[in-house]
Amino acid sequence: MQALLKLSNGIDAFTRWTGKRLAWLILLAVVISALNAIIRKTLDTSSNSWLELQWVLFSIVFLLCASWTLLDNEHIRIDIFNSMMPKRARNIIDIIGHIFFLIPLTVVMIVTGIPFFLRSLQINEQSGNAGGLPQWPAKALIMIGFALLLVQGISELIKRIAIMRGMIPDPHESQVSALEAEVEHLVEAIEKK
Repeated sequence: MQALLKLSNGIDAFTRWTGKRLAWLILLAVVISALNAIIRKTLDTSSNSWLELQWVLFSIVFLLCASWTLLDNEHIRIDIFNSMMPKRARNIIDIIGHIFFLIPLTVVMIVTGIPFFLRSLQINEQSGNAGGLPQWPAKALIMIGFALLLVQGISELIKRIAIMRGMIPDPHESQVSALEAEVEHLVEAIEKK
């Protein structure tokens, strides 16, 4: 298990490093959007490639940073119900969710994404818009993003099992404690009414 935990730590470090760097592309997308709007309004000219570049930059952040979101436990869940459950139940739900939902979904998306990308690359698929960008780089993001999510999902599964065995502390315990306090406050407020 120690070897798996080392692997998990390496995956986590790579995910965090990648996410922190790619998140800056949002700023670049905003700058491009602003400049494109200014040029379009002042010079009455524009290019579809600049609009599509904004979409690609956002797609890079959305798809390639999803694994970072999972690492930091910021993914969508019903926190009110989750925080009311015992720790063991939360860990079991996470393990079941990763094994039966997250990992199979990522595998399906990778397997179906590869031919989707390869067909686009093979024909050098271009945008349907005049002056648009090639489509195959954006389609590559699907399989890359889900591959990163798969690897991070495996890391999270390793950590959940180690937490349940008492081998490591829960890195998200402070988040859960804060949520539990918030839920208790909400329940008290509802009961007073």
